[in-house]
Amino acid sequence: MRVLILGGDGYLGWATAMYFSNKGHEVAVVDNFTRRLMHLERGTDSLTPIKLLRERVEAWKEATGKTITPFIGDIRDWDFTSRVVRDFKPEAIVHYGEIPSAPYSMIDVHHAVHVHENNVNGTLNVLFAMHQFAPESHLIKLGTMGEYGTPNIDIEEGYIEIEYKGRKDTLPFPKQPGSFYHLTKVHDSNNIMFACRIWGLRATDLNQGVVYGIETDEVNLDDRLLTRFDYDESFGTALNRFVVQAVAGIPLTLFGKGQQTRGYLNIRDTLQCVELAMLHPADPGRMRVFNQFTETFSVLQLAQAVKEAAEKLGISVEIAHYENPRVEAEVHYYNPTLSHLPDLGLQPRYLQEQLVESMIQRVVQFKERIITHAIVPRIRWKEGDREDQVKITELEK
Repeated sequence: MRVLILGGDGYLGWATAMYFSNKGHEVAVVDNFTRRLMHLERGTDSLTPIKLLRERVEAWKEATGKTITPFIGDIRDWDFTSRVVRDFKPEAIVHYGEIPSAPYSMIDVHHAVHVHENNVNGTLNVLFAMHQFAPESHLIKLGTMGEYGTPNIDIEEGYIEIEYKGRKDTLPFPKQPGSFYHLTKVHDSNNIMFACRIWGLRATDLNQGVVYGIETDEVNLDDRLLTRFDYDESFGTALNRFVVQAVAGIPLTLFGKGQQTRGYLNIRDTLQCVELAMLHPADPGRMRVFNQFTETFSVLQLAQAVKEAAEKLGISVEIAHYENPRVEAEVHYYNPTLSHLPDLGLQPRYLQEQLVESMIQRVVQFKERIITHAIVPRIRWKEGDREDQVKITELEK
């Protein structure tokens, strides 16, 4: 199958590209290196030393004999996006090509607008390119469980049947996003649903939980193939950040009570979920929604798991409760539905002590690369970090 991966230089994008190439698919990746630019802006970097995309592609061919085709450009550029879709003729488009950070989107007006322009406008270009040049292709879009927020009812998979004044209908599940970034994902979902309805496109919106992990089978072939691993306040997800903090000797940063509960999954399961969606495409005219996670944890539970695993390896760990920089419910009901992906055959890898230990050992390998001052949260939802108010347009020049 011809698979086009948008954001193919990123944490999930590069891992997915290798995974599908290793399975025998014809893979092309698109990226404009926005993530690398944002790290330059923030004074941060991936914990893992990642090669340039062309070097990665060459290393992959040396290691496996297989080819990944890179397209360098911005999906906000219509001429570029339409040309790639027209020439490559993808049967599946895996869309990771967005800025995936709630804190980054909350720094100030410039960052909020940049995240919206990048995410929403890029996705619109992709939809129009599909409509004009690849109408039979299947869009697999990485959404987020953060679109739902934390409602005081069970979270269904994208849609909910309601009865009102004696009449019933199935409608999109109410969205209560918690950041400007999560709002862009809601806008994406609405735009994709609309495009499917009027143009007969097919799409799967994967509302993913928080991803953790540093290794896949392909990553482990050669250190030149490492995918990025972020741990900083802008881009580091909870478990990944906690593991780095443990190795660096920094108290684990819990926001407030630490009772915030979310869905989590290992990076290997992300690859499995995307593959299942690709091999079982949506029907024309339909945007289906899969909730994509394997377990739910509070951040306190994650911190305790890291503490226990680290101490077995001889690393002393403290847990600290910080003033919550976000505006969110710290104690809340959380019961999301997970049925579609297991029905398609998802075989989840559950978080176990050995897995946390292996993550810690991998982080120790790159301990000297840890930028300690970039970990503790400074970005606040109610007031931007004035020292970090940099216009993105100036950085891109």
